[in-house]
Amino acid sequence: MPKIQSFSAPWLQEPNPGHKLFEQSEENSRLPASIAFSRNASQGPKRTIAQRGNEVFVARGREIRWGDIAYLKDAWEAHQSRTGPASHLNGDSSDSSFEVYDEETSRLPQGPGYRIIKTPVASEIRQLVISPNKDQLAVLTSHTVHVCMLPDTSHLTSGETAPFKPKFWTLGPTTHVTSKSAVVSALWHPLGVNGSCLVTVTEDAVVREWELSTIDRWSFDTPTLEVDLKRLADGTSVDQDFSASTSTNKAFSPDDFDMKVASASFASRNSNGWAPMTLWVAMAEGDVYALCPLLPRRWSPPPTLIPSLSVSVAQKIETLEADPEATREEKLLAKQQLEWMADLDNQEPKLLDGPYGEVTEVYSRPSRPGSIPRLQGPFELAVAPEDEQDDEVELKDIFVIGAKRNTADLMMGEDFELYADDDDKDSLSMSVICLLSTSGQVKICLDIDGVEAQWLPPRNASTRGFPDHEIPSLLVFHTFDTLKPAEITSDSWPVFSEDVTTRYAFYVTHAAGITYVSLAPWISLLESELQSDSEAGVDFRFDLMVKGQRAEVDRIYTPQHAQNALAAATAFKSSDLSHFVLSATHNDPVIIFFDTPESELMSDRQETPVPTEHGDTPEPLTVWEPRPLFHPSEVLSRPSTLPSWVDALRTSRKRPLMQQEVRLSVATLEIFTEGHRLVSSEVFELNNAVAELFRKCEALTFELKEQINKVYEVNQRIETISGEGESRSTKEQNISEEMLVRNRIDVMKVRQENLARRVDNLRKRLGQVSTRELSDKEKAWAEEVRTLASSILGDEEEEEDTTTASISTAGQSLKRFEEVQTLRDALFEQAQQLQSTDSVDGTSSPMPVMKIPSEIRKQKAVQVMSLLDRETALVEAVKSRLEKLSID
Repeated sequence: MPKIQSFSAPWLQEPNPGHKLFEQSEENSRLPASIAFSRNASQGPKRTIAQRGNEVFVARGREIRWGDIAYLKDAWEAHQSRTGPASHLNGDSSDSSFEVYDEETSRLPQGPGYRIIKTPVASEIRQLVISPNKDQLAVLTSHTVHVCMLPDTSHLTSGETAPFKPKFWTLGPTTHVTSKSAVVSALWHPLGVNGSCLVTVTEDAVVREWELSTIDRWSFDTPTLEVDLKRLADGTSVDQDFSASTSTNKAFSPDDFDMKVASASFASRNSNGWAPMTLWVAMAEGDVYALCPLLPRRWSPPPTLIPSLSVSVAQKIETLEADPEATREEKLLAKQQLEWMADLDNQEPKLLDGPYGEVTEVYSRPSRPGSIPRLQGPFELAVAPEDEQDDEVELKDIFVIGAKRNTADLMMGEDFELYADDDDKDSLSMSVICLLSTSGQVKICLDIDGVEAQWLPPRNASTRGFPDHEIPSLLVFHTFDTLKPAEITSDSWPVFSEDVTTRYAFYVTHAAGITYVSLAPWISLLESELQSDSEAGVDFRFDLMVKGQRAEVDRIYTPQHAQNALAAATAFKSSDLSHFVLSATHNDPVIIFFDTPESELMSDRQETPVPTEHGDTPEPLTVWEPRPLFHPSEVLSRPSTLPSWVDALRTSRKRPLMQQEVRLSVATLEIFTEGHRLVSSEVFELNNAVAELFRKCEALTFELKEQINKVYEVNQRIETISGEGESRSTKEQNISEEMLVRNRIDVMKVRQENLARRVDNLRKRLGQVSTRELSDKEKAWAEEVRTLASSILGDEEEEEDTTTASISTAGQSLKRFEEVQTLRDALFEQAQQLQSTDSVDGTSSPMPVMKIPSEIRKQKAVQVMSLLDRETALVEAVKSRLEKLSID
């Protein structure tokens, strides 16, 4: 989450002109606060802020406020430089007056920087939806839709201050009316030609496409495509009529409850495959449906969309042809997709000039297999047992993040690679569907199977219907709550808002505050696992990912009035105003400034810190924490209704009582009762407002004291370390404090040296413990030594893994050694006998002397000596080897 810098923008606060963008409408300003709150908290999504660059459009009542925030900021800074920053604190009413400030800015040749746009709507504006090319604005009430041609920015600085009346068109003057179903969503189709296709979804599950043209007023009267989802769900053939019924007499149907639409959403234009032409519809009862492909009659795809679809369809057909178990329904679907692609490939695109000098290729919607796709759903939500939640809570909004473009398959076999956007580098190869319920619960679902184009079968007997088709499913990857149990109300309508820094971050706006949600912590990890070829340990890594890596959820704003209904948060990012989020209560703006995303992105991507001469630089001490700006209750500035009530009495039939003395009568009692009712309600509101103001002022004193203490502490640290500044008592105290700091630094250096020494010792021990693997020759030599040792030392130290061949070899060596020893002993005995014979006297009886030739004797002696030398050398070699191997 980006760090919050501030909660206030002085150029948008009262009494500056920028505050007029967020003031109440005149009709609501005259009403009591309770009634005004109830009107602003009416049922339906509240998206009353739209942006075009630095310009902002704010809906208030039945009118739209239009202003340039950057221009208002520059005008405020110029005004501050002329009048001084504290002029409004000196009680100078001339400089802080609303009217005087407006007169000063109106005298400038540039103009005030804000205008009021008059609209032809008859009720309160609930939603503002700006087109992709920023030239049209859809204005939605509860039942009607109007399209406004946005004026050029020069009208803000033309010097005119009168309300501006641009060109408005009423969309469906006989379709979207108060006598029919309410409009829940209006979406600009991402593949519309120059962003001119508007898709409206009503509460009774009817989807209409309007291909708008400013030169053809009939394009605003009749939709080019109309689909009743309740009829389509029961359809059996692509040739049926699925348009909405024009009858006013409607019978009861369970579909009126099960298919009550809460919201709808498209993926972005740069998504992969079928995602840009898939309409996701969330029902209030919890079901989710998909309509693919939903295209206007004339549409303009991105350059990579049609080639990627061709590759995917060709791969699917090739797979089905090689699969003998492919079902008839799968083959029929592949055939329909092939017909759709063939019709598209046979077209010659028309070239049109885009809004920024670009050339746009325009295609016609393929007529085969049909213009209306099959309704896919309801999707089964696969939820883990520990994430099971209450399914009875109504859904209120849906937000779809499309899959990234698969450029690898598209450019397979090519000599060059297709350029990938920064958003595609850390993106997911599957769509993410976010569901938001009344209780503030958010479900992050993954479309693992991927939604593809599907149509109903043609009208013939051989291919009628899809019997027993599989129910599509969505994997619920993560579920979390954005509201506390005490903040949940049955009439709340939370909504999603996209972020401008990354498409995997969004905001959840509800009456209890604004919550920032980021899916970035697990997106890159999940994508790396999906693209990895290694299957070893996949289950373990996925289990760790699901349990450890979760979405980043932070409450960034909580309103001071619980009954205030917040407008959907709108993110801005520009070089003039940096990065901030704008919302609004019924009377004041809510603005939250963040750190620059680029600096955070660079610090996050930096793998290792850059070493400096003095080590790591510590973070600065936080002296103050940003807090939301406090707005005093408008009750303190609203005029009392008592004078107008008295004037009304003077012109009513009770006028004589106002000119007489007070007498006890029924009429006098009625006047006093009514007056007491008015005064008590106003006094009650004033008491609450004053009590809240007193509590804030009391808390402000404690916060101010805390900040003063922190600043004093920082000042003392600076003086202690630098040795500069005035001492608190004597110079010796400063010297002693400096010595304490130096001593502490010396202790830390010694501690660092000890830690470095311990690390070196551990490294040496690890080097001694760890040994490299023996080679094949070393293993063979060790086996030979073990065999010889077992043959000499006996069977006690014989290894268990000795083979039969080595045992037989050891037995032969031992037998030879024993024969040599026996021969040596016999020769020693013969030699001793000969010596004893030579030393006997002549008186002794002569012994028979065997005459052995000297040559034979010499040969035997040489043979014995060679055998002795050989065996001695063998024994010495074995002994030396055993000593080297430390074998006892």
